[in-house]
Amino acid sequence: MSTGETIERIAARGDGVTASGRHVARAAPGDTVAGDGTLTPGPHHVAPPCRHFPTCGGCQLQHADETALRQFVTDRVVHAAEGQGVPVGEVLPTHLSPPNSRRRATLHALRTAKGAVLGFREGGSHRIVDMRECHILRPELFALAAPLRALVAEYGTRTPVDIELALGDQGIDCTLKGIEAEGLAATEAMLEFARDNNLARLSLDRGFGPETVWEPQPLTITLGNIPVPFPHGSFLQPTADGESVLVGDAQRYLAGASTVADLFSGLGTFAFALAGPRKVLAVEAARDAHMACKAGANARGIPVLTLHRDLFRNPLQSAEASRFGALLLDPPRAGAREQVAQIAASEASRVAYVSCNPASWARDAKTLVEAGFRLECLRPVGQFRWSTHVELTSYFTR
Repeated sequence: MSTGETIERIAARGDGVTASGRHVARAAPGDTVAGDGTLTPGPHHVAPPCRHFPTCGGCQLQHADETALRQFVTDRVVHAAEGQGVPVGEVLPTHLSPPNSRRRATLHALRTAKGAVLGFREGGSHRIVDMRECHILRPELFALAAPLRALVAEYGTRTPVDIELALGDQGIDCTLKGIEAEGLAATEAMLEFARDNNLARLSLDRGFGPETVWEPQPLTITLGNIPVPFPHGSFLQPTADGESVLVGDAQRYLAGASTVADLFSGLGTFAFALAGPRKVLAVEAARDAHMACKAGANARGIPVLTLHRDLFRNPLQSAEASRFGALLLDPPRAGAREQVAQIAASEASRVAYVSCNPASWARDAKTLVEAGFRLECLRPVGQFRWSTHVELTSYFTR
């Protein structure tokens, strides 16, 4: 009688995989699966901490212990490099953000006959899981769940409401899209909601972009000890601890460089941390982010020069890239194919590459290696705890 197969690893989408290639949902390394699909938990299988798992789409891996999670994040990054034939140098210790550390999230809500439901959507579905607990959000953000549910019950329509939350220097930034707030009474209710919940900013999006209705003080986010204006929809690293690791690696990788080009710079997460002992050119396509970075630099006299430029359509050319002591890239999930091709053709010799997509990063890494670069070190990062979303930092020299 067969004793079944052992789960060897967790695949990219979160399934456990046996040596024969069999995929098993919600299985952890060390589990055994019988021929009829019966799963026997192994040493790395734990009881999920949240009652909403696995229905809620916010998490996919709450059944895996810390060791299995760390190995999953590590494997995703290392295997991506190996899959493109990129020799990996030193693999730095994998960083996992702890529970209840997410400082930004998009929730969804819907008015119902009995009130309202609010939470993340089910995996692969539009159905909203009514969130009564959450082990990934910062407590300050989760504390808004009940008040927001009541607000949607009063002012929601038959269509879902999208709720963007982020934690800035002054407190919570909340943007509501799809909520009815017409007339004086509704407007006063929104202001009362913002005051009662100590929001730093409340905005409504009626289909034409966010309009601020409450902001007692200009909202900022501190980057590299510099308070930077925080425009609506700006990108913010999901956890403060994760940002600290990414920035710390960039500082170590680029130590000694007198000039740095920070490409896809956003608000200046890396630019402000790197500036001071060196001059930094921060290049960004999104106008609001570019202007916020510029305002932050000008207000404090920081040696950060900003450039508004779309690096997909108009990448820094090879001759331009050659003028800098080092380059840093932190592109969107699609990667930086056009920009990396120019860097490969340049005389640049030091590149720090931060990525939120191991697959596109590995493709770009192959281009750099084929141009004579060497991947010196690599750090896997799991800021989205219990999810299959993986990030990394890397350092190339030539």
